[in-house]
Amino acid sequence: MPVHFCLRCGQPLQPADVNGRLRQRCVAAGCGYVHWDNPVPIVAAIVELDGTIILARNKSWPEKMYGLITGFLEKGETPDAAIRREVQEELGLDAVAAHFIGNYAFFEMNQLILAYHVPARGKITLGEELADIKRVPVERLKPWTLGTGPAVRDWLARRGQPSEPMESHAAIRDWLANQTLNP
Repeated sequence: MPVHFCLRCGQPLQPADVNGRLRQRCVAAGCGYVHWDNPVPIVAAIVELDGTIILARNKSWPEKMYGLITGFLEKGETPDAAIRREVQEELGLDAVAAHFIGNYAFFEMNQLILAYHVPARGKITLGEELADIKRVPVERLKPWTLGTGPAVRDWLARRGQPSEPMESHAAIRDWLANQTLNP
């Protein structure tokens, strides 16, 4: 999301070279605020329940778009605690464990994804952000090219189940292009 005014003093920001990179900097004398526009840390879970992977559709997503359980890393929270919290909030499930898969840059949304495999137990109860879920047998799970898809690819490969990624649909790319990036 473009930032045009200083978050400290309200004066306009202008492009300026800061340590060899073009950044938005405050023009007010003595302020010096720089909008760094660093990526936002996101946690993501490949939630496994009774031999299936739970894919979810957020209420704000296109009807056929499903993905992993994701959420923001909160201040003072470790990534593994954050993913356990997200699984509980969004699905009502208890995480048995949180196994780190890897980190993935998601440039389209200015995010850094910290992905986990989360075996879970309990009965699914959709949280307020979700519209629907799909249960996909592990052997039928296919990665996708954007966002959390590379984490799915890597997790499947570690299980000895390499697979070609599904191409992301143009509609999903268009939808991403129209989203407001996290500040």
